[in-house]
Amino acid sequence: MRLRQFRAQNVASAMACVRSELGPEALILAVRRVGDGVEVTAALEPNEDPASLMGVETADPARLALLSFHDVPAKIAEALRVGDLTAALARTLRFESLELGPGSNPLLLAGPPGSGKTLTVARLATRLVLRGTPPLVINADARRAGAREQLGAYTRLLGVRLLSADDPILLAKALVHRIEPAAVLIDSPGVDIFNTSQREELKDMAVAANAMIAAVLPAGLHVAEAAELAGAFVAAGATLLVSTRLDIARRLGSILAAAAEGLALTEAGIGAGAADGLVSLDPDFLSQRMLERHR
Repeated sequence: MRLRQFRAQNVASAMACVRSELGPEALILAVRRVGDGVEVTAALEPNEDPASLMGVETADPARLALLSFHDVPAKIAEALRVGDLTAALARTLRFESLELGPGSNPLLLAGPPGSGKTLTVARLATRLVLRGTPPLVINADARRAGAREQLGAYTRLLGVRLLSADDPILLAKALVHRIEPAAVLIDSPGVDIFNTSQREELKDMAVAANAMIAAVLPAGLHVAEAAELAGAFVAAGATLLVSTRLDIARRLGSILAAAAEGLALTEAGIGAGAADGLVSLDPDFLSQRMLERHR
């Protein structure tokens, strides 16, 4: 087997080098960013069908260009490089729905300052009110000035009860006011998840409330930053991911990188409104969004 690596400024140029030196039968094994260009690893075994090499298909150059555009990490890109993109996403990443039905655990929204936690709580509360099942909303953010007032503006419009709980003990007491089957939404303080004391505070709140933690991260982050943040939130007990600002992000590799750290993709924020600003972040929506942004 002939194994070669080709470097160029973009995927198209690298592919041209592959075809020139190895011919049209070359099998593309990997594509990754290096410096200000890309590196393509290709292989060829004489007199053998390239599709049989390593038991994989040859990747479509258009797919490689799509993955490169979105800065998809190499390990994930390898799993997405052939076949139907929607199906490949479904196989590679976890997708779940937010559990907000009767008897569900409280949902604690956590994320860095300014990530969109409060607006996400308002959007979820609006959805539940429109369904006829108003939630109990708890503000646990005592750090940010005006946090209760901001959330209170939404809950007053919705006719939803808002409680405040600044520490785990008060949070546990606030949950006594839950009237089944109402869901519970907890707006937590913006957290530096790499700060040990803040991370432990988040974990203590989740334990006190017996809550599921959904990490709220904006789309468009640097891929490595998103992966590191997601990994730290997973270490703090988060299992779910809500992606915000998807309407203004062009490159979506950070979402895939965060999910690959162990977070299940759930919903995405796509606008400024509280009534219709969340959509289900399922494989079909994500694949369509990736294709649209690349055009």
